[in-house]
Amino acid sequence: MTRILITGASGAVGAALVDLLADTPHQVLATDVTLPKSLPKGVEFAALDVRGTDPDEVISQFKPEVVVHLASIVSPTRRDFAYQVDVTGSRNILTACLSHGVRRLVVTSSGAAYGYHADNPQLLRETHPLRGNPEFAYSDHKRQVEEMLAEARDSHPALEQVILRVGTVLDEGMENQITALFHKPRLLAIRGSDSPFVFIWRQDLAHILARAATQGPTGIFNVAGDGKMTVRDLAQALNKPILWLPAWMLKAALAIANPLGLSQYGPQQVRFLQYRPVLDNTALKTDFNYMPQKTSAQVFDLWRKAAGL
Repeated sequence: MTRILITGASGAVGAALVDLLADTPHQVLATDVTLPKSLPKGVEFAALDVRGTDPDEVISQFKPEVVVHLASIVSPTRRDFAYQVDVTGSRNILTACLSHGVRRLVVTSSGAAYGYHADNPQLLRETHPLRGNPEFAYSDHKRQVEEMLAEARDSHPALEQVILRVGTVLDEGMENQITALFHKPRLLAIRGSDSPFVFIWRQDLAHILARAATQGPTGIFNVAGDGKMTVRDLAQALNKPILWLPAWMLKAALAIANPLGLSQYGPQQVRFLQYRPVLDNTALKTDFNYMPQKTSAQVFDLWRKAAGL
């Protein structure tokens, strides 16, 4: 039996992990700023806001052997608030783990930490540098958190770390800023770019997290289903046309629309469509010893059918 504390337990991934661990002998403490909609029998809950002193107080009281840190801001919001949750919150969790003798820290990072760059290799491996773009809060923050964790591995090697660089998470009924693109009458694409996506099934990610929190190896692992889906693949699956635009035209349009409040995106974020990082999941399968149950295409098809598209 392992004492496991989970942050961000009210989120879609956190809820799936809590449900999975509830059927094991492990003692689980689910934490978040709000109580989950449902909590399995035998799982405890504690309110925890990662931005303040809660991590130190809750971790000191529960004394977990393992902390699974899922709390993060994915949807666009104020940059300062996102920073407080993503970077300051992660620092608070890390500090509390070091202060109170936590054995292992599992953190969900993102493929976005590699950054959106024209010279990205076709497949990104864990050994490639992290170049999260400053203009993308999520990408930049994930890079900063990973740099913080790398420093801790050097200065505090006794704290085991498992870092998961996750692709786009999908499942039936899940909706986010990515799936919003798929609901449009036409798919937006940049001329000269395939705009590829890699997807991971939420249940696959929950099993990966459960393994990372228990008997799995330490290390850094890309997390994605096999294969990728280009914008043409997505359009064919959705039976929708593609609106191909030159990068300069979309940048000009967003430069006008963003200040007027007509778009949450600015011209600097055109890179998001141009240079999406494609994750190589070889280490996940060979070193971490987990084979995703669904490919990227199968995950997308599951979501598409549930969305009625």
